[in-house]
Amino acid sequence: MNVEGSAFGPVFSEFDGSQPQGEARLVPGRDSFLDICRAGARLAGAQFCVALLCAALLSCLPGSAAAGVDDKPARDLFGAVTTPTTGAARPLGFFAKGCLAGAVALPLDGDDWQVMRLSRNRNWGTPVLVKTIEHIARDAHRAGWPGLLIGDMSQPRGGPMKTGHASHQIGLDVDIWLTPMPSHTLSRGEREEMSAVNVVTQDRLDVDRSIWTPAHLALVKAAASQPETTRVFVNAAIKKALCRTAGSDRAWMTRVRPYWGHDDHIHVRLACPSGASSCEDQDAPPSGDGCDEKDLAYWFQPSVLHPTPSPPRPPLTLSALPDACRAVLMEH
Repeated sequence: MNVEGSAFGPVFSEFDGSQPQGEARLVPGRDSFLDICRAGARLAGAQFCVALLCAALLSCLPGSAAAGVDDKPARDLFGAVTTPTTGAARPLGFFAKGCLAGAVALPLDGDDWQVMRLSRNRNWGTPVLVKTIEHIARDAHRAGWPGLLIGDMSQPRGGPMKTGHASHQIGLDVDIWLTPMPSHTLSRGEREEMSAVNVVTQDRLDVDRSIWTPAHLALVKAAASQPETTRVFVNAAIKKALCRTAGSDRAWMTRVRPYWGHDDHIHVRLACPSGASSCEDQDAPPSGDGCDEKDLAYWFQPSVLHPTPSPPRPPLTLSALPDACRAVLMEH
């Protein structure tokens, strides 16, 4: 078996890079599969051998069989997995082209939040995302928002989703509804059937002032003010309303970015965690509060407000994702 040229390669590279100083390095082609497996088990547990064996077996498949897996839409593969991998959390790749190892679940209910759409099984993320959601819920509640209704985070192993998102793939994105949490604990049925409230007027030019309140502003500010947050995507009409009413403390406004949709929820994105070497970050947002008339005017052009629909992009395949995502997908 050619270890370096197979699916086994990324697994070995990650293991080799974390080997304790002073321990002999294992070399593909010189050391046996069993030697490598034993060493991996000492460091990461028996699951390492399972993932390693799956990767090795897949690399030995005839080319047509392996290509069949590589060419399959990744959204179908990751969407079918219902549990996370073991081990430490690792966001792998880019927000819209990656996967997630070691995901943790946000509890379905907290003092200041409730998770919606439980049937989707998308309340997974990195530990830093879970902690940040808790902090947003706490800070927003103190500022007058009753509590968070949590939409999609990531799937148990991240990756592309069958519906709804291009991003949310590496455990660093969360949708938070612009609907206040009710005072009672929602039933599973209510969480499936209840709809988020659109806060933008029908002409898309401003927020609906019969719905939008100072508490909505407090929610967006709480999300954008977290040190881990890099962006909060909102509808351009919401950005315009924030520019009008944000007050003198506007440092957080640079992270609030207008984008299509996002009229009934905000999309919070965190930066790659410190030490997450396989996570690909975005450049920091432009400086300033983003409220220049010229900046906002772009979003209210008729061609931007009502863009011509584009043909759907071909779905990402497994081969298009970082190599390490194959091992993440196959762990049992």
